[in-house]
Amino acid sequence: MYLISACLLGKKCKYNGESNYDSNTVEFSKRVDYVEACPEELGGLPTPRVPCEIVGSRVVSKDGTDCTEEFLLGAKNTLEIAKERGVTKAILKSKSPSCGIYEIYDGTFSGVLKIGRGITADILEQNGIDLYSERDMELLSKNFKSRSYI
Repeated sequence: MYLISACLLGKKCKYNGESNYDSNTVEFSKRVDYVEACPEELGGLPTPRVPCEIVGSRVVSKDGTDCTEEFLLGAKNTLEIAKERGVTKAILKSKSPSCGIYEIYDGTFSGVLKIGRGITADILEQNGIDLYSERDMELLSKNFKSRSYI
């Protein structure tokens, strides 16, 4: 069972009210059992919302509001969903302060990236869930073994 970032599947839950629709992720989702989630909405943040980045050990919005508690709650709620549904793998939105798995924005709101992980990605990985981003879809699809009912 997979957990997939809802924005990748077309849900308009991105900070600016749009989605991060990814056709490769959508096609892959047709071949697997999955549950979708938006950790930021699950943490109580509205859509649209002021963009956030990780600054040190806090998550801060561009207007200076500390949103750490909402991000932690969203990660906890996402993990609960994952455990309830038996999720073993997650496909998460790259660069996100919640879901980034390889790199995230550096906290200066200048578009600069740094190596790092989002809050939800970190908690999912600590709980044994394998992480992928939409950038991994070609490799993931190539290595995917379809279910056989023979």
